[in-house]
Amino acid sequence: MADTVLVTGGTGFVAGWTIIELLRRGYRVRATVRSLADEANLRRAVAAEVDPDGGLELVAADLTNDAGWPQAMAGCRFVQHIASPMGGLEGDALIATALQGTRRVLTAAAEAGVERVVMTSSTAACLPAKPLLRAIDESDWTDPDQPGLAAYRRSKALAERTAWDSMAGKPTTLTTLLPGAIFGPALRSDQSGSVSIIRGLLQGRPRLLPRLAFNITDVRDLAAMHVNALTMPEAAGERFILMGDALWFHEVAKVLRDRLGDRARRLSTAGLPDWAARALARVSPQMRELLPLLGRTQKFSSEKARRVLGFAPRPPADTIADCGASLSV
Repeated sequence: MADTVLVTGGTGFVAGWTIIELLRRGYRVRATVRSLADEANLRRAVAAEVDPDGGLELVAADLTNDAGWPQAMAGCRFVQHIASPMGGLEGDALIATALQGTRRVLTAAAEAGVERVVMTSSTAACLPAKPLLRAIDESDWTDPDQPGLAAYRRSKALAERTAWDSMAGKPTTLTTLLPGAIFGPALRSDQSGSVSIIRGLLQGRPRLLPRLAFNITDVRDLAAMHVNALTMPEAAGERFILMGDALWFHEVAKVLRDRLGDRARRLSTAGLPDWAARALARVSPQMRELLPLLGRTQKFSSEKARRVLGFAPRPPADTIADCGASLSV
């Protein structure tokens, strides 16, 4: 009988592709959603890539509530913990929800006797305050107390620390995956997250592009590594950086213009001067959070993921083009 894998946050971008990858490899999937009212939409999205009938079950469970998690875990051999706090949360509320949700899911997994949890973290959890002369690797951690650290990045660093602390001394093993900016084909028209950046560009927003670089992870590559990490003995108790090459904002825009032709006609490739970005940060919370990354590039090492998990990232231009081609704007 096929093993059952619980996927948290089933309606999300990464979770959707992970569900597809699990079904393709013959697993049974139980996915958590905040509301079963979204079941038809999720099944429709998955069915565009693989037949979900008989292999996909949906259950209601929320990161902010204990209810439903023991039942969701029952009979599952593995857990893919991908859910993140719902949109709209900021500051301390975002951080608290991320930490509480991580503890809730991992505690329930350990109590249910789950064999392994594979968790989506982020390279926001391994980013030093200042650029390094060497490539960042899995031994590096973000200091959550560094001045000026955005709440999102702080939440990712603290949530991963919480995960490792929660699993200490327990028979359930933990693996964390650290992607960069996640792009790739959208499964749903309302897909949010990094996909919103590509949608905005195709709609002509922003008109001026700040000097920001994206270290790109293809959602399909991330989903494949989520599944690879479930059963590999060498993956137990390890972090893995999953990163392809970086593209600057203007390079992302150029890929869309070159690959999508008339569909990208509203897209701008004009740059925003650094002085203007700094001035904008005084009135824009979003730009204020991005300001420490302005003009900054940093190498990340995915050697460990290549060696242990078989990570072989797609070319970032293909990832960006596939993302743009999947969107109706």
